[in-house]
Order: sequence, then C-alpha cells, then structure tokens
Amino acid sequence: LHLLTGSHTQPPIPRHTAVTPFFAAAAAAASYHRFQGVGKMNFTVHAPSFEGLRCTDVNLMVSKPCVGVDNGTLSNHEGRKVLVMSSNLIPNRNLQQDSFSRTKKLDQPVQKLKFVRTLLIDNYDSYTYNIYQELSVVNGVPPVVVRNDEWTVKNLYHYLYKERAFDNVVISPGPGSPASSSDIGICLQMLLECWDIPILGALGLVHGAKVAHASEPFHGRLSEIEHNGCRLFHDVPSGKNSGFKVVRYHSLVIDANSLPNELIPIAWTTSTDALSLLGTHKLDIIPDSSKDSCLSRSQFSLSDSVGGKVLMGIRHSIRPHYGLQFHPESVASCYGRQIFKNFREITETYWQRLMLTFANQRGFSMLVPNANHLVKEVSGSFQLEHNGNDQLSKEAFKNSQLVHDAVNKSSLGMSNILDLLHPNIGTKYLKLKWKKFNGLAGKIGGARNIFYSLFGHHKAENTFWLDSSSTEKERARFSFMGGKGGSLWKHVTYRLADESDLTLRGGGYMTIEDVEGSTTETFLEEGFLDFLKRELLLFHYDKKDYEGLPFDFLGGYIGYIGYNLKVECGVVSNRHKSSTPDACFFFADNLLVIDLCNDDVYITSLYEGGTASSWLEDTEQKLLTIEASIESDTEEQTLVSSEEGFLWDKFREDYVKDIEKCMEYIRNGESYELCLTNQLRMKIGDIDALGLYLHLREKNPAPYAAWLNFSRENLSICCSSPERFLRLDKNGILEAKPIKGTIARGTTQEEDERLKLQLQYSEKDQAENLMIVDLLRNDLGRVCDPGSVYVPHLMEVESYSTVHTMVSTIRGKKRSDVTAVDCVRAAFPGGSMTGAPKLRSMELLDSIESSSRGIYSGSIGFFSYNQTFDLNIVIRTIVLHKNEASIGAGGAIVALSNSEDEYKEMILKTRASTKAVAGHSDIVWLGSLFHDLFSETNKR
Repeated sequence: LHLLTGSHTQPPIPRHTAVTPFFAAAAAAASYHRFQGVGKMNFTVHAPSFEGLRCTDVNLMVSKPCVGVDNGTLSNHEGRKVLVMSSNLIPNRNLQQDSFSRTKKLDQPVQKLKFVRTLLIDNYDSYTYNIYQELSVVNGVPPVVVRNDEWTVKNLYHYLYKERAFDNVVISPGPGSPASSSDIGICLQMLLECWDIPILGALGLVHGAKVAHASEPFHGRLSEIEHNGCRLFHDVPSGKNSGFKVVRYHSLVIDANSLPNELIPIAWTTSTDALSLLGTHKLDIIPDSSKDSCLSRSQFSLSDSVGGKVLMGIRHSIRPHYGLQFHPESVASCYGRQIFKNFREITETYWQRLMLTFANQRGFSMLVPNANHLVKEVSGSFQLEHNGNDQLSKEAFKNSQLVHDAVNKSSLGMSNILDLLHPNIGTKYLKLKWKKFNGLAGKIGGARNIFYSLFGHHKAENTFWLDSSSTEKERARFSFMGGKGGSLWKHVTYRLADESDLTLRGGGYMTIEDVEGSTTETFLEEGFLDFLKRELLLFHYDKKDYEGLPFDFLGGYIGYIGYNLKVECGVVSNRHKSSTPDACFFFADNLLVIDLCNDDVYITSLYEGGTASSWLEDTEQKLLTIEASIESDTEEQTLVSSEEGFLWDKFREDYVKDIEKCMEYIRNGESYELCLTNQLRMKIGDIDALGLYLHLREKNPAPYAAWLNFSRENLSICCSSPERFLRLDKNGILEAKPIKGTIARGTTQEEDERLKLQLQYSEKDQAENLMIVDLLRNDLGRVCDPGSVYVPHLMEVESYSTVHTMVSTIRGKKRSDVTAVDCVRAAFPGGSMTGAPKLRSMELLDSIESSSRGIYSGSIGFFSYNQTFDLNIVIRTIVLHKNEASIGAGGAIVALSNSEDEYKEMILKTRASTKAVAGHSDIVWLGSLFHDLFSETNKR
C-alpha cells in the first residue's frame, strides 16, 4: 500500500501549517474541533466518542516529537519531551486526581468487538478490492467503498461524526500526484482533520515529509522487512530470513531524513537484496479465514541488488494513524492478513480504552450503527466470524454488504433487478431438448469434419465455433458449434455512438436481424451490457431440462465484445473509433457440442412454448451420414494484396518510442504496468476465410480458439487464443486465467527446456504476472463473496506450438446479488491487456496508441440463458473485415522492461497467425515479408 506517499507519484506539497497535532487525551475531552472545509466552507465537527462534553476550541501547542498512542496507551519515545498541557483546556478535569484510576482502567483487558466497520477510500486503484476482501474477513463485516471524489467534506463529516457509521478508515493506493486534487480527492482533507479516528492511510506528504524517486521503480517485486515491534506488526516476524516478505508496488519513496518529528519510522527493508517469486512447483493457495494467504519461504530466492534500505512503514506519534509502503493484500505478501487483524485490534483498543477512561465522568458511548439507511441487505452473501446473540451482531449479519446511498452511480452498473424490468413484461419461458451420441465424434472424423459437413457450406456464413482445439492438461473440454437456427435465432450488432456527437450521451446503435432476415435498429442509451443483462434476466427455465448435461452453454448469446466497450466498464471515453462493430452476437437456439475427452456428441434445441422444431431429428440424420475421411472442398485461394502488403500501425522506431513513453509513466508512478499493443494490417481481396481458420487451428491449436462469421458485416474472425478471460459456471464459481510472460520455443528439446526454465525464473516475467494476478483478484473481489477469492495455480508455464507462456488461475464464489453481466463489467477488459492500475493505464494507452484495438484485446465467448458464461481474451487472432486482414500483438511494459526485447516479443506473438496466412495461400512471399519485419534494418 502506498500509504506513506498518498499516491504513487511526484513532488511533495508544501507542509500544511494550519493544523496543529492534537494530544489524544485532550482530544477525548474536547467536544469538537474545527473541521476545515473546501474553499471558504467551515463547520464544526462534534467528536463522536465524547458525547456531552462541551468546551471552547482547543489549540494545543505541541513540543515535537510527542508522546505516542501506538497501543492505545501513552508512551514516551526515545527520551523525547512529553507534551505539557494546561489542565484548564479540559473542563472540570483534574489530571492528577484522575491519573491512578485512569491507569488502572487502561490496564483492564479490552473486550473484542463483534465487528468493526471500515470506510475504505478508493483512489481509483486496481487493488482496492483485495483490501476489501481482507477487511471483510478480518472485520466480520464488509467495508463501505467510496471513491475519493464521491463524497464532499460535508458527507465525510456527516457519516464519520454525526451518523458515527464507521470505526476506522483505510485509504487505498492510487495513481497520480498528491498535489493534484483530482488524484487525491478527499484524502488529504480527511488525514488533516480526522485526527481522532484510526486511519491506515497516506501520512508522509500530509505532514511535510519529502518524496523522491526511488533508485529504481519497484513493481511486483518482493523484499524482506524488519520492524520495530509496534502493534501494527504484532505476531509478525522481523528481519532477514524471518519469513516476513512482502510485495512492493512503488516508484517513489519517502526520504527518511525528511520525516517530521510527529512521524515515527516503524518498518524498512532488511538489505540491498530484492526477492524473486519462483513458480517452480504447484501452489495451492486456498482461502482460510484463520491464516494469512501468503506463500511459503521456499518459493523465494535472492536476485539483484536494489540499493540501500527503504522506509516501509511509519506512524503518527499522537494520532492513531499508520502508513505502509508495501502491499499486505497481495497474494505473494506474507502476514498481510495478520497486519489487517492488528489494525482491527488497534481500532478496538483505541475506542474501548477511551470508553473506559471517560465513560463514568462524561457518559461516553461507543459508536453504534445508527446509520442503517447506508446499508443494502444482501441475503446470504457473507457469514460473520462471530455469531453472538446480541443485537449488534444480528444487525451486522443482516446488513453485511454495505453500499452507501450517497453514491448514486455504481461502477458495476448493478441496479436492482426489479428496477430493470417490470415482472412478466417480455419474459421468455424457454424449454430445452437434447440428445447424446456416445463416442460418435471419433467415428466420423472429429470436430473439424463435423463442423465442415454441417456448417461449412455457403462460405460458412453466420456460423460459430467455440473450438477447444487444444485439450492438453485439461485446458478445455468442450467445443460448441452452430449456424443460423430456429425461430429464436437472431443476429445482434452494436456500435457505440460517435463521441463527437454532443447531442448523444453515450450509448450506441443496435441492429437486430431475425431468422427471416427482417431487421430493426434501436438506439440504446444505457449501452450494450445493460441490454444484455436485461435480456438474460428475461429468461425463465426449468433446471430439470438440462440435468445430466456436463457443460454450461445450453443456448443463448455467442459472439464477441470489442475492446472499446471499456467505456461501459468505467473508462470515460474512447480516443479511437473501431471500424468493426463494438459487439456482435448470435442468439443461438440450436447447438452441437463435442466432448473432446471421450468423443461424445450432443445436440440441443432451445424453444419457447409449443413443441421443438425438427432440428434435432434432421441433425441426427446428417451426423450419422458423415464420412470419417471427408476432405474440405474449399479452394485454396490467394490473398489479393495492395502494393504495400502487410504494414504495422507503428513500425520499429515509433513502437520503441512508445515503450519509452510507457516506462517514463511508470517511473513517475502513473502506472505499474502498461500493456502496449500494435496492429499488423494488409489489404485483401477474396479469401477462403474458413479454410484459413482450419489451417490456423491445425498449426496453432489453442484451448480458447474460435471461428465467427457475421455475413451481414462481411466479418470473419479466426482466433487461436490460449487465454481465458473469465468464466462463470453453473455452481457460481468465477475463474480467470491471465497470461503474462512469453518466450519462443526452442529448436531442440534441450534448448526448449532451457527457454522454459528461463521464463519460469525471470524476475521481470514474474513481476508482470504477479501484478495481473493481483489485478484479477481485485476484479473478482468486486463481485465475489468475501473471503472466497483464491489462487489455486500461480505462474505455471504452458507450452504451445510457437511459445511458452506463464499462466495463473484465480477463482472466487459469485455473490448472489450480482448477475453474469455484472461480473463481466467488473473485470472487462481483461487486465492482461490493460495493465494496472487499470483505469489510469487504459487512459494512458489510449493516448499512446494510434488506432482502435477493435476486436483485438476484447473477448469472444458465450452467455448462456442459464446465467453462465465463458469468454476468452482475443489474442493470436486474424480479423478479416471487408477488404482488410489485421493481426494485433503487444506486451506488458514494466519497470524492468528492455525496449528491444519488448519489440521482439511483440513480433513473436504474430508469428503463428502470419504463418497461417502465408501457409494457407500460395503466396509464399508473405513469409519473406514477415521475416523482413524482424530485420534490424527495417526502420520504416
């Protein structure tokens, strides 16, 4: 957590001199302090824990450094001066008379609260919901997440002091500069004014410490930590070889010599050595509410020197405020959960001991949850660790999912289902019939023969094939195929509105073609994802219809979501407009499914009311007559190119400059990782698109491959993706499988194994992968039950025809109050194609890249009528649109990147696709041209 700096970034702001630190005991006695608003707004805040006390404004002069309140008691640090305070500032108090009874009360054991309520401020970061998940488990109730610009100072005062809705505050990391109000939002004001509330947040700049660039950026890398034993690190080991290893994401550091007296160092790196996370064996990181989800010591090894010791933690000497420079919530940080538990205990100790001190004299009362209107009930979404019978425990259980009513806009677009549609209006009651043929696929030539025989005629127009052409290591099991179908079939095309048209407020144009060829066009003000969500919620069905089927796709929407739909997932705008539709889907009512593990074939037919069509019977007859050795009768056609042939959007010199721009943004703390991309294009004439795909799947089989043809749009997609974006199965389990880290295959077995190990042990690739794993944990954490997100497989190397890749798996249990589309909206576009923090990274990439990514970087897959889905990441893909063929490629730029190596990796990722194009046609000069693109002399 970048809690020292308040952000990832740049120069310190001038030290604030208007607010003098307050002594905790004096603060307890005071009835209020001046709460300074934005601009000229001033108002009084009544301290929530000292109800009934009234006195004049307090302005204490403090000799620095002061006594501390680390463990809820007062202590003197390193022989420094103890605060001298006039007793007349505390009305009707005699400190000498009270000292014995007060000390006696402080020695009493602190009663553990049933739950602790946290306000979590999100600085538009991509790891905030990892903190959310940890706090949900540790606190016994999920925190309220509010972005840093969603509340005014008045809101903050109202909910922290008047409503007393929270016991502590945690501030997330985030991109940008603390000198910029648009980046830091309400955080600075809160840290200055909320002196009497425990805060885990940005301390350094607020109190005048200097921030400087680190000797090198440190993103997704690990360090050993030693600490001073303060309460935040209770039961956490310290020092070299202690096992206390943490993940760091920062390019700036606090200058320890610039710390003001009121800030006390509490943690720092142990040595000049960085640690590298190794993924040499299977990991089973399963969620456990009683243990930290950290990795074992055996999975680390020492790597390069990173310079001198770096300050990793501070606390305020008199306020219950703490800051950390590392990320305790990362999957690879050890003792992260223990640190959050300790902060909970610090909070409990702080409030309970103040209660013991002042309850008898001043009618002190603990914070109580009297802001019930803040709360949205989510039945069954979370189980409390404590099952007490008291009213507060019951209240916390009932209101386990907190969502503030002041935040009108939802980042997920999760509206109440009843708000989306009136009951019974447009409802579709679907029925399903199906038939199984045991072991048939192997007898009639496999998936290729089946698809070509049933759907390959008429240039395979309006057909689809989600093709698990690589089933090695159980990466995928089922293939789904079909064409223009029954009465429910339709083709849906969506294009975002032109953002230059100021008369429109977002949204876009949807065209629907039915099975008879009739079309309708509609403007969707709410956007495509809301339309899709509403459509899926209209379906009613009987689960008994598909009992016995081993797969999740039973019929529904199948197609792609383009990268530009990121504007429906939190991004403000698209700089570049896509030439292809931003979303294209078929509603498929008839399906053929192949179980690739045992060659079983299933045919399914979805219908509404009445009786099913004859498609099942007709297809059965066709299946039984397919010849096992059928050959494609497609003509090998030549790609007709224009004079320029394949051309990059950005050639080598410009692409390298873009890499350097990315690295500069990373050095300045604007991003940890930027996934930069490029496009290879050529003009084409007539082409056998299906033949090209069949050749591609043969040469580069992939578990999440796909063929899509939308004849109305003159669009064919030949995809050989090895990467799953997101899947939701019928048990409500979400799974993401991001790829980060790629290296070429070797020409010999010995070289191939060496390259595989090189990838596995690469600190740069490990850092890339870890950053995206933490990002996907965050995205799943937004829609999953608290405590359910885990990483069963971290940084495993998978091998394909041309490359080795590093793959991780993240899973979680979907909350009952969110829909399938909500899950996609929370995570799209896939983090492996954006970088982190995601929103800021996408904005930066839009400013660097010169054209729209279009379908590339989006997702292909299905949304089944039973609320399941499975989507890939569109990479290793040839898009044929009208008279152009395009291939996208790119790579993650991180602090450890080398421009030349990144350029070569980007080229490598196009190899399988370009070879397929060259191999399918008789124009062998394409291979030669592609080779030229590798050449160091190609400076165009």
